[in-house]
Amino acid sequence: MLAVVFPGQGSQAVGMATDFARTYSEARAALDEAEEAFGGGLLERIERGPESELARTEITQPAVLAASIAIWRVVEPRLAKPAGLFAGHSLGEYSALVAAGGLPLGDAVRLVRRRGALMQEAVPEGEGAMAAVLGSDPETIARICAGTPGVVAPSNFNSPGQTVIAGQRSSVSAAGEALVAAGAKRVIPLDVSAPFHCELMASAMEKLTPELGAAGFRDLRVPVISNVDAKPYTTAADARARLRAQVCAPVRWVECVQTLVAAGVRLQLEVGPGKVLSGFAAKIDRALGRANVEKLEDLEAALARAAGAAA
Repeated sequence: MLAVVFPGQGSQAVGMATDFARTYSEARAALDEAEEAFGGGLLERIERGPESELARTEITQPAVLAASIAIWRVVEPRLAKPAGLFAGHSLGEYSALVAAGGLPLGDAVRLVRRRGALMQEAVPEGEGAMAAVLGSDPETIARICAGTPGVVAPSNFNSPGQTVIAGQRSSVSAAGEALVAAGAKRVIPLDVSAPFHCELMASAMEKLTPELGAAGFRDLRVPVISNVDAKPYTTAADARARLRAQVCAPVRWVECVQTLVAAGVRLQLEVGPGKVLSGFAAKIDRALGRANVEKLEDLEAALARAAGAAA
């Protein structure tokens, strides 16, 4: 079985998907659709940047979504066999829903733009932080976070050796020091604008809820694996509920990949900017095949790998 996965925030790059748009009308049409839903100015930032502008959360999220779907619109009709499962890392779950037929691209663009703005507004600039913890197990990380004063908790279980923590800046710093003392190899502060996927995002979750309710969700053609509990879902109601919870809940990416493997997935095809999820997969289960389509030059090899996995 083939699973297709989509990247989240942090994978953005100036010029992403523009080689596909120059070559394939379906990619250009997807970017144009996203541009219209955004209200203008998104394509300029994708194509020309600058990087500082593209890195703004309310810009990054619709931009990565638009680029991912533009590439997917080229990949999908050329696959030898359709994907059996979809998943996406954080923001990427919206891309997965678009690909699975559960959400129109325009609605998804408007939702993630609002999601990004609400996340940015939830915590005053400079008061929140995130850090990647390398070389420590999730149980130790959760225990030390729970024993640290203030708000800090695991926010992304990315691979067996990498867990991200998020919360109040002073608490993240204190937990990082305690983790190094407990044997973590490194704790690396992340250059992010807000502490995503922790309880400090509660106001963003509540404000996004009515907008999720108003968006044009449909039942899915293909199951999507939830970031929240690593389980597949197929209904519009489940999509709304999972995306609501996702704002504050940690991203359980290790379990998501394990769910793909348990379902019989032989190849994980990463579609969109970057190769982050392919790197995580290599650390989660080395037996899982991996391919990615980020640039036009990746397309033929990835399609060949997908055809082999479907055979």
